[in-house]
Amino acid sequence: MNHHSCYADLHLHTNHSDGYYSPRDLVDKVRSLGLKAAAITDHDEISGLPDAIQYGEKCGLELLAGVELSVHFHGKDIHILGYGFDPVDKALVEYLAGLRNNRIERARKTVDKLTDLGLYISFDEVIEVAGSGSVGRPHVANVLLKYGLVSSFKEAFDKYLGDGKPANVRKRSVKIEEALQIIETAGGVCSIAHPGIQIDEAELMALIKAGCSALEVVHPKHNEVDMQYYRKVAGEHGLLETGGSDFHGGPKGEEAIGKYTVPCEVVEHIKSSSQYHQSRIQAS
Repeated sequence: MNHHSCYADLHLHTNHSDGYYSPRDLVDKVRSLGLKAAAITDHDEISGLPDAIQYGEKCGLELLAGVELSVHFHGKDIHILGYGFDPVDKALVEYLAGLRNNRIERARKTVDKLTDLGLYISFDEVIEVAGSGSVGRPHVANVLLKYGLVSSFKEAFDKYLGDGKPANVRKRSVKIEEALQIIETAGGVCSIAHPGIQIDEAELMALIKAGCSALEVVHPKHNEVDMQYYRKVAGEHGLLETGGSDFHGGPKGEEAIGKYTVPCEVVEHIKSSSQYHQSRIQAS
């Protein structure tokens, strides 16, 4: 690979979580923009990976296994990106299946609470609206809106679904240690997602100390000053710098993809830090 003209987007979502495109369509889109490597990082979901990786191999796009895990840390929800792990690792697959069941249970309880409040919607319809994506509050809000039980998406959250509101059901919180361990056991490396959005300096240091070995420097929500700062932090702590467009597609916007990239050597660095990739190299 010629690294100078070789770029990768390591933060992409498909319709296996809250994105618009199927994994294959996303691979086609990334390729059409001239990128040579990418990582699909669906939220708490890796079901789209094996097929996408295989399809990428066929059409000349190197696809790194990725996932974006939601964790509870210092009283807030933050995101950790996992890269370069075994996409069929049994413990990881089971762990994510458990989270999926939790989300379905949470949606069911939310619908029950709405019923108690006299708002009748069908749980099956909520699941249907979610499609192949991971079910959550936005899908409940959409069904409420469809039946005219709220006048806007915002009202659904403000009145019923938001934190502390009458139909809110708390989600299972995952500890940072748990998420890091599951990725590490599957042979991967962890990056702190878009630190500029909600992570202060003390939290950033605590996350590095907890074992995150990479930091997302390039992200649409980071300006030049942010990127310089995170680059400096990465340099001082020996962290890999990752980045990407956080692309979802569809109504959530098409513009970021292709504009937020990192050099392909980042992919090589991730692979050389990944136990899964190292064991594959030894095996071949």
